[in-house]
Amino acid sequence: MSHDDSYGGGSGAGGHGDVGGTGQTRTRLPESPSDPYGGPRRPARSSRGLVTVVGVVVLLIAAIAFANQDQDSPDTPTGGDKQPTAAATAATGVRPVEGKNGEIPKGFAHDEQGAQSAAANYAVALGSDGMFRSNSRHALVDGIYTREAAARLKGPQDQAYSAAFLSRLGLDANGNAPQGSTFVTRAVPLGTRVDGYTPTNAKVSVWYMALIGMSGPQSTDPVRTTWKTWTFELTWAGDDWKVTNDIQQDGPAPVPGDVRASTSDDISKAIKEFGGFTYAR
Repeated sequence: MSHDDSYGGGSGAGGHGDVGGTGQTRTRLPESPSDPYGGPRRPARSSRGLVTVVGVVVLLIAAIAFANQDQDSPDTPTGGDKQPTAAATAATGVRPVEGKNGEIPKGFAHDEQGAQSAAANYAVALGSDGMFRSNSRHALVDGIYTREAAARLKGPQDQAYSAAFLSRLGLDANGNAPQGSTFVTRAVPLGTRVDGYTPTNAKVSVWYMALIGMSGPQSTDPVRTTWKTWTFELTWAGDDWKVTNDIQQDGPAPVPGDVRASTSDDISKAIKEFGGFTYAR
């Protein structure tokens, strides 16, 4: 093996060759312009510098977004999406009624919403303890029903609310509870449904829960809940909705919950402390 072979021979691509034919070798160092790596390697950028750059970019984007938001008018949204609408079970409507006819709200709007509000409030009034005393019952009927319907109903209602019926509920002949006891009867509307509507007539169903019973130490008729649907046929008479006919049916009723029943004292206290509502759709 020759000396040239042991080192790759001649002046090949390896970069080794004879110096002036003397047999000595020389190593050719690459010159800067021909460096395949483009010169000396630059030191790696520190991670701290990268984090700083990212942080500046994030702050800049946030500032631009805030500036754009501040320039937009709150009353004229720039997006093309529709505004959120109320769910079917949410309370909607123009305004609650402001007037009262005795204990009955009045002045309902002359539209579907007004008819629903009237039906809900009439269910509350007709489900109150005022129906168990003749004078207040007549006033409620006169304020809720048309004149013809009220005249038709008073007689049969007086017979239905007889002394015997009131006695079964623990009331005296005048519809009063015994001393130390509280008679509980309250209708709580959960929703309304329009079954038919014209500007002169409407048919509205009210789904409601009712409380009924006697709260007291000697009561044999504890307060319980019932679930019913009350359907009202309404007509626009003068300046308000009036009832021409109504009918009730049981349900829909949910499965009873697991909440422990409260004491008689707690129920009596709640009935006195928690007032009712004026319902508006």
